[in-house]
Amino acid sequence: MHQHDHGGHGHHHHHHAPPPGSATRTFALITLVNLAYTIVEAAYGFLTGSLALLSDALHNLGDVLGLAMAWGAAAVAQWPPTERHTYGWRRATLLSPLANAVLLVGLSGALAWEALRRLGAPPEVPGMTVIVVAAIGIAVNLGTALMVSGGHGDLNRRGAYLHLMADAAISLATVVAGVGMLLWGWAWLDPAIALLVGVVIAAGAVGLLRDSFNAAMDAVPTDIDTSEVRGFIAGLPGVASVHHLHIWSLGAGAVALTAHLVRPGGGDDDAFIHATREELKSRFGIDHATLQLERGGDACIDREHAPEACAHRHGL
Repeated sequence: MHQHDHGGHGHHHHHHAPPPGSATRTFALITLVNLAYTIVEAAYGFLTGSLALLSDALHNLGDVLGLAMAWGAAAVAQWPPTERHTYGWRRATLLSPLANAVLLVGLSGALAWEALRRLGAPPEVPGMTVIVVAAIGIAVNLGTALMVSGGHGDLNRRGAYLHLMADAAISLATVVAGVGMLLWGWAWLDPAIALLVGVVIAAGAVGLLRDSFNAAMDAVPTDIDTSEVRGFIAGLPGVASVHHLHIWSLGAGAVALTAHLVRPGGGDDDAFIHATREELKSRFGIDHATLQLERGGDACIDREHAPEACAHRHGL
């Protein structure tokens, strides 16, 4: 029985992972820029009594918190493994979007409630102030979204990018509301836009909640087909069957796999394992593969937990 694990030295090869350090700096800059804008927008929202500006600021605040968590997670992901945390701390990049999504769902509910309350008797709001402040928001959000647009395989970066793009769209809707209030005096546009924002925040957060929950529960990453991986391994020279196949995300774009391979003929096991791991990395982006080779004679000892290990004998 041969076991091969390549420890932690392969994660920087993965095509999703940003270069160490750059992600942290990017998140830091984006977080601070957005925080500054959120404070300005919230101040104008309170001064003018505009729920549209306040809702946009609240959405931005949700993003700032999300970005801060993503920033922290990107930093923590680079901490070296320890005796106790042998995989390092990359799992933090899966937990931060989960916390962020829960937070956003709560905030959007509170926002929508206030908007509904106001729809009956909307207060007068200065349209020009709303237009100018929201227009600055479009520039801030689009500019910062471009800075994180690269890493869609990383839930963290994807979460940040989607939020910033949604923010830009919401700021645009707020500008439109400002124009409507300025030209036609449609005061109802202010709470109506705020209500729309609440719905947008909730919809985006639910998708992120689902993806990050699945990742935290060790689900197979969505861009990897388990049956395809199983078929590839089963079709390798000399492999009679595959069992105990597990694929999961380690966070920060790294993917792990463990599998037991029944290979009765044997041969040069080290060369076989090395070639298989290289192929798993290039084909599927799986960069932490641990393969256990079995000759097949004693595989049925584990009949209770892995009846499929014995199936190859019966030609199944």
